[in-house]
Amino acid sequence: MKFFDVQSTQIATSADQAYGYIANPAHLPLWTNAFAAIEFEGNTRTGSNLSGKAQLQTPSGAVPIELEVRASRESRTIDWIMTFPDQSVATAFSRVIELPSDQCVYSFVLTPPPVPLEALEGALEQQSGILLEELKKLKGILEND
Repeated sequence: MKFFDVQSTQIATSADQAYGYIANPAHLPLWTNAFAAIEFEGNTRTGSNLSGKAQLQTPSGAVPIELEVRASRESRTIDWIMTFPDQSVATAFSRVIELPSDQCVYSFVLTPPPVPLEALEGALEQQSGILLEELKKLKGILEND
């Protein structure tokens, strides 16, 4: 059984611009299907550790979660830690990599959702398909900005 999936997309924009957009949690509902609403206090454009609340869309409906964004402008990493009402935790890890000619690669490591092992089969594969579409949407947003 596979316990992770790595996906990436090349984007025709600078690594700094891509990082700035992706690290801002207010943008999550614009390029992901998972987040219906995001609530963060203060400046969300700083690119540091931020904590807030979100409504996460699941097959069973919206679930309120605690959302922590751990971002490093220096290494251009953006990680999300999502704590559910039952205190289970889901994670996602990503990085923006600079390429020549104002191009970058955005890579994303998807880990399985916090569900019982018997429910895990197929869940990661389903999330991977959703992530592929989200990365296409993100690429379109950043290249047309």
